Amino acid sequence: MLNKKNLFVILIGCTFLLSSFKISSGSTSHLQKPGLRTIVVDAGHGGEDGGADGSYSKEKDLTLKIALKLQQTLQLAMPDVNVVMTRTTDVFDNPRIKADKANNANGDLFISIHCDAADPIRHSEITGYKTQTYYTGKGKSRKKRTRKVPTYHYWSTPNPAKGASTYIWAVHKNDDKELAMRENESLYIDSTLGSQIGDFDPDSPEKRILYTLKTQQYFERSASLALTVEEEFENIGRAVRGALQRQVGIWVLQAVAMPSILVETGYITNPEEEDYLNSDKGQQETADAITQAVQRYRYTLENPNK
Repeated sequence: MLNKKNLFVILIGCTFLLSSFKISSGSTSHLQKPGLRTIVVDAGHGGEDGGADGSYSKEKDLTLKIALKLQQTLQLAMPDVNVVMTRTTDVFDNPRIKADKANNANGDLFISIHCDAADPIRHSEITGYKTQTYYTGKGKSRKKRTRKVPTYHYWSTPNPAKGASTYIWAVHKNDDKELAMRENESLYIDSTLGSQIGDFDPDSPEKRILYTLKTQQYFERSASLALTVEEEFENIGRAVRGALQRQVGIWVLQAVAMPSILVETGYITNPEEEDYLNSDKGQQETADAITQAVQRYRYTLENPNK
Protein backbone atom coordinates (compact mmCIF):
# COMPACT_ATOMS: atom_id res chain seq x y z
CA MET A 1 0.00 0.00 0.00
CA LEU A 2 1.21 3.53 -0.73
CA ASN A 3 0.99 5.38 2.55
CA LYS A 4 1.85 9.05 2.94
CA LYS A 5 5.32 8.27 4.33
CA ASN A 6 6.24 6.14 1.31
CA LEU A 7 4.81 8.71 -1.08
CA PHE A 8 6.91 11.41 0.59
CA VAL A 9 10.07 9.38 -0.05
CA ILE A 10 9.07 8.94 -3.71
CA LEU A 11 8.38 12.67 -4.07
CA ILE A 12 11.73 13.64 -2.56
CA GLY A 13 13.64 11.20 -4.79
CA CYS A 14 11.91 12.30 -7.96
CA THR A 15 12.32 15.99 -7.09
CA PHE A 16 16.06 15.48 -6.66
CA LEU A 17 16.39 13.67 -9.99
CA LEU A 18 14.30 16.18 -11.89
CA SER A 19 16.10 19.18 -10.43
CA SER A 20 19.53 17.77 -11.27
CA PHE A 21 18.87 16.77 -14.89
CA LYS A 22 19.70 19.11 -17.80
CA ILE A 23 19.69 18.57 -21.55
CA SER A 24 21.72 21.06 -23.58
CA SER A 25 20.43 24.54 -22.67
CA GLY A 26 16.93 23.23 -21.81
CA SER A 27 15.58 22.30 -18.41
CA THR A 28 13.09 19.78 -17.10
CA SER A 29 10.29 22.28 -17.61
CA HIS A 30 10.00 20.73 -21.07
CA LEU A 31 9.41 17.28 -19.64
CA GLN A 32 5.72 17.82 -18.96
CA LYS A 33 3.06 19.48 -21.05
CA PRO A 34 1.58 22.36 -19.05
CA GLY A 35 -1.52 21.72 -17.01
CA LEU A 36 -4.20 19.17 -17.70
CA ARG A 37 -5.68 19.44 -21.17
CA THR A 38 -6.95 15.95 -22.05
CA ILE A 39 -8.28 13.25 -19.72
CA VAL A 40 -8.94 9.75 -21.03
CA VAL A 41 -11.69 7.83 -19.20
CA ASP A 42 -11.80 4.08 -19.70
CA ALA A 43 -14.88 2.01 -18.86
CA GLY A 44 -13.42 -1.40 -18.04
CA HIS A 45 -14.35 -4.53 -19.99
CA GLY A 46 -17.28 -4.44 -22.46
CA GLY A 47 -18.87 -6.56 -25.17
CA GLU A 48 -18.09 -10.24 -24.78
CA ASP A 49 -15.85 -9.41 -21.82
CA GLY A 50 -18.37 -8.99 -19.03
CA GLY A 51 -15.84 -8.66 -16.22
CA ALA A 52 -16.95 -9.71 -12.75
CA ASP A 53 -20.50 -10.85 -12.01
CA GLY A 54 -22.67 -9.70 -9.15
CA SER A 55 -25.91 -11.36 -8.12
CA TYR A 56 -27.85 -9.45 -10.78
CA SER A 57 -25.43 -7.17 -12.64
CA LYS A 58 -22.23 -7.28 -14.66
CA GLU A 59 -19.09 -5.23 -14.18
CA LYS A 60 -19.02 -4.08 -17.82
CA ASP A 61 -22.41 -2.37 -17.44
CA LEU A 62 -21.59 -0.62 -14.17
CA THR A 63 -18.22 0.64 -15.37
CA LEU A 64 -19.83 2.17 -18.45
CA LYS A 65 -22.54 3.93 -16.43
CA ILE A 66 -20.02 5.31 -13.94
CA ALA A 67 -17.58 6.31 -16.70
CA LEU A 68 -20.28 8.22 -18.58
CA LYS A 69 -21.24 10.07 -15.40
CA LEU A 70 -17.56 10.78 -14.77
CA GLN A 71 -17.26 12.24 -18.27
CA GLN A 72 -20.16 14.60 -17.53
CA THR A 73 -18.91 15.71 -14.12
CA LEU A 74 -15.37 16.30 -15.40
CA GLN A 75 -16.67 18.42 -18.28
CA LEU A 76 -18.91 20.45 -15.97
CA ALA A 77 -16.15 21.00 -13.42
CA MET A 78 -13.42 21.71 -15.99
CA PRO A 79 -15.02 22.88 -19.27
CA ASP A 80 -11.61 23.76 -20.70
CA VAL A 81 -10.44 20.13 -20.43
CA ASN A 82 -11.11 17.62 -23.21
CA VAL A 83 -12.52 14.32 -21.93
CA VAL A 84 -12.01 11.34 -24.24
CA MET A 85 -13.79 8.01 -23.71
CA THR A 86 -12.32 4.65 -24.72
CA ARG A 87 -15.89 3.40 -25.16
CA THR A 88 -19.40 4.82 -24.85
CA THR A 89 -21.33 1.65 -25.75
CA ASP A 90 -21.21 -2.05 -24.92
CA VAL A 91 -18.20 -2.94 -27.08
CA PHE A 92 -14.96 -4.77 -26.37
CA ASP A 93 -11.51 -3.40 -27.11
CA ASN A 94 -8.39 -5.24 -26.02
CA PRO A 95 -5.95 -3.34 -23.79
CA ARG A 96 -3.63 -2.51 -26.71
CA ILE A 97 -6.45 -0.74 -28.56
CA LYS A 98 -7.41 1.15 -25.41
CA ALA A 99 -3.82 2.24 -24.89
CA ASP A 100 -3.57 3.36 -28.51
CA LYS A 101 -6.77 5.40 -28.16
CA ALA A 102 -5.37 7.12 -25.09
CA ASN A 103 -1.98 7.81 -26.64
CA ASN A 104 -3.47 8.99 -29.95
CA ALA A 105 -5.67 11.41 -28.02
CA ASN A 106 -2.52 13.02 -26.55
CA GLY A 107 -3.89 12.32 -23.09
CA ASP A 108 -2.44 13.93 -19.99
CA LEU A 109 -4.21 11.55 -17.61
CA PHE A 110 -5.74 8.07 -17.92
CA ILE A 111 -8.48 6.88 -15.54
CA SER A 112 -9.78 3.32 -15.83
CA ILE A 113 -13.03 2.43 -14.06
CA HIS A 114 -13.59 -1.09 -12.70
CA CYS A 115 -15.50 -3.03 -10.03
CA ASP A 116 -13.78 -5.40 -7.63
CA ALA A 117 -14.83 -8.98 -6.87
CA ALA A 118 -14.14 -11.62 -4.24
CA ASP A 119 -14.81 -15.35 -4.34
CA PRO A 120 -17.80 -16.50 -2.30
CA ILE A 121 -17.17 -18.10 1.08
CA ARG A 122 -17.81 -21.84 0.95
CA HIS A 123 -19.35 -23.72 3.86
CA SER A 124 -20.05 -27.36 4.69
CA GLU A 125 -21.80 -29.31 7.43
CA ILE A 126 -22.36 -32.97 8.22
CA THR A 127 -25.97 -33.90 7.52
CA GLY A 128 -25.81 -37.62 8.30
CA TYR A 129 -23.91 -40.83 7.65
CA LYS A 130 -24.05 -43.53 5.03
CA THR A 131 -22.73 -47.07 4.85
CA GLN A 132 -19.74 -47.50 2.58
CA THR A 133 -18.55 -50.90 1.38
CA TYR A 134 -14.87 -51.58 0.94
CA TYR A 135 -12.55 -54.59 0.66
CA THR A 136 -9.33 -55.58 2.33
CA GLY A 137 -6.76 -58.23 1.50
CA LYS A 138 -6.15 -60.10 -1.74
CA GLY A 139 -7.07 -63.46 -3.16
CA LYS A 140 -8.60 -65.91 -0.69
CA SER A 141 -7.99 -63.48 2.15
CA ARG A 142 -10.02 -60.76 0.47
CA LYS A 143 -12.86 -59.66 2.75
CA LYS A 144 -15.85 -57.40 2.37
CA ARG A 145 -16.23 -54.76 5.05
CA THR A 146 -18.47 -51.78 5.75
CA ARG A 147 -18.02 -48.50 7.54
CA LYS A 148 -19.98 -45.36 8.29
CA VAL A 149 -18.89 -42.20 6.48
CA PRO A 150 -20.35 -38.70 6.85
CA THR A 151 -22.45 -37.00 4.20
CA TYR A 152 -22.11 -33.26 3.72
CA HIS A 153 -24.22 -30.33 2.64
CA TYR A 154 -22.25 -27.64 0.79
CA TRP A 155 -23.27 -24.03 0.20
CA SER A 156 -21.72 -20.62 -0.25
CA THR A 157 -22.43 -17.09 0.91
CA PRO A 158 -21.35 -13.75 -0.56
CA ASN A 159 -17.91 -12.58 0.46
CA PRO A 160 -18.22 -9.56 2.79
CA ALA A 161 -15.16 -7.86 1.25
CA LYS A 162 -16.00 -4.23 0.53
CA GLY A 163 -14.45 -0.88 -0.24
CA ALA A 164 -12.98 1.16 -3.07
CA SER A 165 -9.32 0.99 -4.02
CA THR A 166 -7.17 2.84 -6.52
CA TYR A 167 -4.28 1.16 -8.33
CA ILE A 168 -1.16 2.28 -10.13
CA TRP A 169 1.33 0.09 -11.94
CA ALA A 170 3.92 -1.66 -9.77
CA VAL A 171 7.41 -0.21 -9.51
CA HIS A 172 8.96 -3.31 -11.09
CA LYS A 173 6.84 -2.58 -14.19
CA ASN A 174 8.67 0.70 -14.83
CA ASP A 175 10.53 -0.85 -17.77
CA ASP A 176 7.19 -1.44 -19.50
CA LYS A 177 6.12 2.14 -18.82
CA GLU A 178 9.46 3.35 -20.15
CA LEU A 179 8.81 1.41 -23.36
CA ALA A 180 5.52 3.31 -23.72
CA MET A 181 7.52 6.52 -23.33
CA ARG A 182 9.81 5.52 -26.17
CA GLU A 183 6.95 4.49 -28.46
CA ASN A 184 5.00 7.70 -27.83
CA GLU A 185 7.78 10.22 -27.38
CA SER A 186 6.02 12.94 -29.38
CA LEU A 187 3.11 12.96 -26.94
CA TYR A 188 5.06 14.36 -24.02
CA ILE A 189 8.12 16.12 -25.47
CA ASP A 190 7.43 19.65 -26.63
CA SER A 191 8.94 21.15 -29.79
CA THR A 192 11.75 22.93 -27.94
CA LEU A 193 13.01 19.84 -26.21
CA GLY A 194 12.42 17.80 -29.34
CA SER A 195 14.75 20.03 -31.34
CA GLN A 196 17.39 19.73 -28.63
CA ILE A 197 17.42 15.93 -28.42
CA GLY A 198 16.10 15.01 -31.84
CA ASP A 199 19.53 13.97 -33.09
CA PHE A 200 20.27 11.76 -30.08
CA ASP A 201 20.46 8.05 -30.62
CA PRO A 202 17.38 6.37 -29.08
CA ASP A 203 19.70 4.32 -26.89
CA SER A 204 21.95 7.23 -25.93
CA PRO A 205 22.50 7.96 -22.23
CA GLU A 206 20.70 11.28 -22.62
CA LYS A 207 17.51 9.73 -23.93
CA ARG A 208 17.66 6.86 -21.48
CA ILE A 209 17.81 9.41 -18.66
CA LEU A 210 14.88 11.30 -20.15
CA TYR A 211 12.74 8.18 -20.40
CA THR A 212 13.64 7.18 -16.86
CA LEU A 213 12.80 10.62 -15.52
CA LYS A 214 9.46 10.69 -17.30
CA THR A 215 8.60 7.26 -15.95
CA GLN A 216 9.51 8.34 -12.42
CA GLN A 217 7.55 11.55 -12.81
CA TYR A 218 4.46 9.70 -14.04
CA PHE A 219 4.76 7.21 -11.18
CA GLU A 220 4.94 10.09 -8.70
CA ARG A 221 1.89 11.82 -10.16
CA SER A 222 -0.11 8.61 -10.47
CA ALA A 223 0.63 7.76 -6.83
CA SER A 224 -0.37 11.24 -5.70
CA LEU A 225 -3.68 11.09 -7.58
CA ALA A 226 -4.41 7.56 -6.31
CA LEU A 227 -4.05 8.74 -2.71
CA THR A 228 -6.27 11.75 -3.43
CA VAL A 229 -9.01 9.59 -4.96
CA GLU A 230 -9.02 7.39 -1.86
CA GLU A 231 -9.23 10.47 0.36
CA GLU A 232 -12.25 11.73 -1.58
CA PHE A 233 -13.99 8.36 -1.28
CA GLU A 234 -13.35 8.43 2.45
CA ASN A 235 -14.76 11.97 2.63
CA ILE A 236 -18.14 10.75 1.35
CA GLY A 237 -18.24 7.87 3.81
CA ARG A 238 -17.10 5.06 1.55
CA ALA A 239 -15.05 2.18 2.86
CA VAL A 240 -11.59 2.41 1.30
CA ARG A 241 -8.85 -0.15 0.83
CA GLY A 242 -6.08 2.29 -0.07
CA ALA A 243 -3.85 3.31 -2.95
CA LEU A 244 -2.08 0.17 -4.13
CA GLN A 245 0.53 -1.04 -6.58
CA ARG A 246 -0.90 -3.82 -8.71
CA GLN A 247 1.30 -6.67 -9.85
CA VAL A 248 -0.87 -8.24 -12.57
CA GLY A 249 -3.89 -7.50 -14.74
CA ILE A 250 -3.08 -3.84 -15.17
CA TRP A 251 -1.14 -3.79 -18.45
CA VAL A 252 -2.98 -0.81 -19.91
CA LEU A 253 -1.65 1.47 -17.15
CA GLN A 254 1.89 0.61 -18.20
CA ALA A 255 1.16 1.10 -21.91
CA VAL A 256 -0.15 4.68 -21.82
CA ALA A 257 2.34 7.52 -22.03
CA MET A 258 0.78 9.56 -19.23
CA PRO A 259 0.01 9.33 -15.51
CA SER A 260 -2.59 6.60 -15.03
CA ILE A 261 -4.78 5.06 -12.34
CA LEU A 262 -7.31 2.23 -12.14
CA VAL A 263 -10.21 2.79 -9.77
CA GLU A 264 -11.94 -0.25 -8.29
CA THR A 265 -15.19 1.48 -7.35
CA GLY A 266 -16.42 -1.23 -4.98
CA TYR A 267 -17.18 -4.94 -4.73
CA ILE A 268 -19.86 -6.13 -7.13
CA THR A 269 -19.88 -9.41 -5.18
CA ASN A 270 -20.92 -7.64 -1.97
CA PRO A 271 -24.74 -7.31 -2.01
CA GLU A 272 -24.70 -3.92 -0.28
CA GLU A 273 -22.07 -2.48 -2.58
CA GLU A 274 -23.66 -4.01 -5.66
CA ASP A 275 -26.89 -2.17 -4.82
CA TYR A 276 -24.92 1.05 -4.25
CA LEU A 277 -23.04 0.78 -7.54
CA ASN A 278 -26.28 0.08 -9.41
CA SER A 279 -28.01 3.13 -7.91
CA ASP A 280 -27.95 6.51 -9.60
CA LYS A 281 -26.87 8.00 -6.25
CA GLY A 282 -23.93 5.64 -5.92
CA GLN A 283 -22.77 6.14 -9.50
CA GLN A 284 -22.99 9.93 -9.21
CA GLU A 285 -21.22 10.04 -5.85
CA THR A 286 -18.43 7.90 -7.30
CA ALA A 287 -18.06 10.19 -10.31
CA ASP A 288 -18.15 13.30 -8.12
CA ALA A 289 -15.46 11.95 -5.78
CA ILE A 290 -13.11 11.12 -8.65
CA THR A 291 -13.76 14.52 -10.23
CA GLN A 292 -12.96 16.30 -6.98
CA ALA A 293 -9.69 14.35 -6.76
CA VAL A 294 -8.78 15.26 -10.35
CA GLN A 295 -9.44 18.94 -9.62
CA ARG A 296 -7.09 18.77 -6.64
CA TYR A 297 -4.53 16.96 -8.79
CA ARG A 298 -4.82 19.62 -11.49
CA TYR A 299 -4.28 22.37 -8.95
CA THR A 300 -0.99 20.81 -7.83
CA LEU A 301 0.16 20.58 -11.45
CA GLU A 302 -0.61 24.21 -12.17
CA ASN A 303 0.59 25.52 -8.81
CA PRO A 304 3.70 23.44 -8.05
CA ASN A 305 5.06 25.88 -5.47
CA LYS A 306 1.90 26.06 -3.34
